[in-house]
Amino acid sequence: MQNPWIYIGLFILVGMMIPAMALMIARLIAPRKPNPIKQSTYECGIETVGDSWVQFKAQYYIFALVFLVFDVETVFLFPWAVAFDKLPLFAALEGILFILILISGLVYAWRKGALEWM
Repeated sequence: MQNPWIYIGLFILVGMMIPAMALMIARLIAPRKPNPIKQSTYECGIETVGDSWVQFKAQYYIFALVFLVFDVETVFLFPWAVAFDKLPLFAALEGILFILILISGLVYAWRKGALEWM
């Protein structure tokens, strides 16, 4: 009798080997002709002026993360909305509770200033 864990081990091994082999093959056959022009820092084909490491406001990233959280949460609401007329009362109340939690998170983010762009 074969051990069923062998298949899981082989799956993990092959799952690690395929990307590793692809990276090694790309490393071997990739052309390497570095020169100062190729290694210079540029933005959209335009030469940079001053230091190329510029700090960005973290507010932009927080705004994007808040948007992403609420965007993903609406995906969970779609199946609930489609089957709303077939759901029992308990499921409808859970959906309403979920929406209230989302609204409270939105109010919290709004009060903290996470939705302010400038």
